[in-house]
Amino acid sequence: MEQNNNNGALQTPLGSGFTATSTASEVIKGISLVGKVAIVTGGYTGIGLETTKTLAAAGATVVVPARTLAKARENLAGVVNVEVVEMDLMNPDSVDAFAAAFLASGRPLHLLIHNAGIMFVPLRRNSRGIESQLATNYVAPFQLTARLWPALKQAQGARVVNVSSLGHQFAPFDFEDPNFKHREYDTMVAYGQSKTALNLFSLELDNQAQAFGVRAYAIHPGNIWGTELLREAPLEILQQFGFYDEQGKEVPEVIASLKTIPQGAATTIWCATSPLLNNIGGVYCEDGDVASLALGSGFSEGVKSAGVMAYSVDATAAQRLWRLTEELTGVTFATAE
Repeated sequence: MEQNNNNGALQTPLGSGFTATSTASEVIKGISLVGKVAIVTGGYTGIGLETTKTLAAAGATVVVPARTLAKARENLAGVVNVEVVEMDLMNPDSVDAFAAAFLASGRPLHLLIHNAGIMFVPLRRNSRGIESQLATNYVAPFQLTARLWPALKQAQGARVVNVSSLGHQFAPFDFEDPNFKHREYDTMVAYGQSKTALNLFSLELDNQAQAFGVRAYAIHPGNIWGTELLREAPLEILQQFGFYDEQGKEVPEVIASLKTIPQGAATTIWCATSPLLNNIGGVYCEDGDVASLALGSGFSEGVKSAGVMAYSVDATAAQRLWRLTEELTGVTFATAE
């Protein structure tokens, strides 16, 4: 009998034994990925780089799409089983070209990890007029997954892991004005909306894909220092979260409390490989386990609970978003075809 996580029905920790301090190498211990093929977007910096190294060390062939090829090759130098291929998530044609080239190789795709993302950037739009955080963090993953769907089905047992964020609590998805054409741009709201969209996509993708042996997951990696994600974040936002003091200096005790990069990659790796998830999908995970539903009303109400917001696993919203995304992009994602 197929199970689904509609409206958070499966958002109950499984007792994996892992915690916030578990690392990527710990959660994959004893698991071989020899003969498996993975794609990791953003797999050459931060937690994406750690994800690539961990999968490759377990025997997987890892394809890393990169906007900056030279940087990717430099960062991945010496890592075996890795292929670097050009792709720009803000360019829909580039996404299509990457996917077409992969399909032409005839290989199955066992793991598709949407790790790349942007955060707290100024208002920008892509060629479709889609706000950049929504375009990069959600719409591009939707399009890439749709284009790679034949390879995912071919694997006869594949997983799609979407790197989301606790930041989905910043905002639900605004179906009336997703691209800030009629409301003032708020970069935190835009980021939150993009991650809520990714969670809803994970839910509906799993509902549609599990019949074909493909499962989907959304994950919160934790709060991590030392990645490039906050490179454009305004100082006032970093101060709001306590990372910097009033003089604009890092607060050491706050920085020290954050996850390391190996800890930050752990939940991605757990969702990609754990046998505990063989019959479960569409769930939002954190700290190496399935997360609980969040308490309270999210950041907008000053509540900073762990877990996933109910609006982020709402089945009706997930179906509506799927249809809207097809309309906004012209990308038809028909899993049954």
